Amino acid sequence: MADGQQVAERMPGARQAGPASIPDLALAPVLAVAALLALLLVAFSGRYGYHRDELYFLACGRHLAWGYPDQPALVPLIARLMSLAAPGSLVVLRLPSALAGAALVILTALLTRELGGERTAQVLAAAAIALSSVVDGSGHLLSTTTFDLPLWALLCWLVARILRTGQQRLWLVAGLVAGLALNNDDLVAFLIFAIVAGLAVAGPRAHLASPWFYAGGLIAALAWAPYLAWQAAHGWPELAVSSSIAAGASGTSAPRWLILPEQLGLASPYLAPVWIAGLVRLLRDPALRWCAAFGVGYLVLAVVFIVTGGKPYYLAGMFPVLFAAGAQPTINWMRRGRPRLRRVLVICAVALSLTAIPITLPVLPVGLVRSTPIVKLNYDAGETIGWPAFVREIAAVYRSLPRAQRAHAVVLASNYGEAGAVDRFGPGFGLPPAYSGHMAFWYWGPPPASAGTVVAVGFSAAQLTGVCRQPRLAGRLNNRLGVSDQEQGAPVWVCQRAARPWSIWPRLRDFG
Repeated sequence: MADGQQVAERMPGARQAGPASIPDLALAPVLAVAALLALLLVAFSGRYGYHRDELYFLACGRHLAWGYPDQPALVPLIARLMSLAAPGSLVVLRLPSALAGAALVILTALLTRELGGERTAQVLAAAAIALSSVVDGSGHLLSTTTFDLPLWALLCWLVARILRTGQQRLWLVAGLVAGLALNNDDLVAFLIFAIVAGLAVAGPRAHLASPWFYAGGLIAALAWAPYLAWQAAHGWPELAVSSSIAAGASGTSAPRWLILPEQLGLASPYLAPVWIAGLVRLLRDPALRWCAAFGVGYLVLAVVFIVTGGKPYYLAGMFPVLFAAGAQPTINWMRRGRPRLRRVLVICAVALSLTAIPITLPVLPVGLVRSTPIVKLNYDAGETIGWPAFVREIAAVYRSLPRAQRAHAVVLASNYGEAGAVDRFGPGFGLPPAYSGHMAFWYWGPPPASAGTVVAVGFSAAQLTGVCRQPRLAGRLNNRLGVSDQEQGAPVWVCQRAARPWSIWPRLRDFG
């Protein structure tokens, strides 16, 4: 049992709003769930191939900076470290993701305990988050979402503990966590705004007057400052990226009206009653009045992301809190009325949630993917297939050039996936480094003025106007697996550079 009351009494000005003690932690079963998830993610981490974003992160890791047009520095830094530890290893590259997934499971159980959930409720919440599609899908890849989820959960757990115990000095720790999260992804700024709005609406408002609260905010701001300085120095490119996402340019974008319905698929639809009950409980249960700010915060986030055109998974960072709040009511419901039947229903909901694993993880042999709806249901699965084959097609076009032309030929890619793939696999096929106007690649500069022949990948003929003369279609990308992903069938052109072609480099900038 925790002695939050005693701690609060030792700290002048601290106020305790929640219960003085909380249930014991179900340490062994929660660790077992976390370990099972991590083992599952590691077991499948080497299948299929790199995601386009991972290829981009590896490229960014070779050009370390405080920021990039579409993200802060944390994930590229992790990609750099993992690639130095084991060059070319997908398993090692994705190992931090598996550990992040395990940490998320443990943090969800801690949140459940903080909200009064007994041991059985902690295990249920841990299992529910481990079986969420967004957790398994992001945990399989190195991405900003991979670390957003546990960092949001850690921040929410710290806030819950502050609200329950009145330990004001924990705002300093929360500030450190928020600062780290802000260097992973800007989305946590919305969480911070939502929590502050929730405190202002539902209380306890006394925390908004605490000097520790503002000290924590200052720590977070100082940690975020280098990235903000980078953005300011480069004209705030992330605003253009956000505008493009709101317009639906991203492969994982969705219409605004689908943001809320898609929450049912991001977690297990069979366990949706658990997190929905958690939201209702946070908003209505007098026993959780002390942390109603989380319920209000979820509503604030939903409105903000719908209005701004965010992606559906942006709301997924609140699932740990919602499952934590809903687990105990689910256990209580299971024990009432016809407990045996209700226990079976809950067990079946957990078991049926396992059926999503072949969609979120590369369980099926890659040769069977084309005959399934997996890519339609999980866009990211398609983006992990075929990159070596695509680069082989580009290399075939490059090698078809006369030897004299190859000496001054360059590869120009339309997006960072193509460029990252050429940089990763191209040396094995004798290709030179790729250039692109997409995202951070644009900042790394145009091809040299000495470039003669251009092998252009993924562009339309019209887009090459001013870059090169008389483009000739020399091939199309083909993953040889029949999987219809974003690159399948993309054209590969050969053309001679126009006079002063790279003077139009600003026009080739693409933050979409």
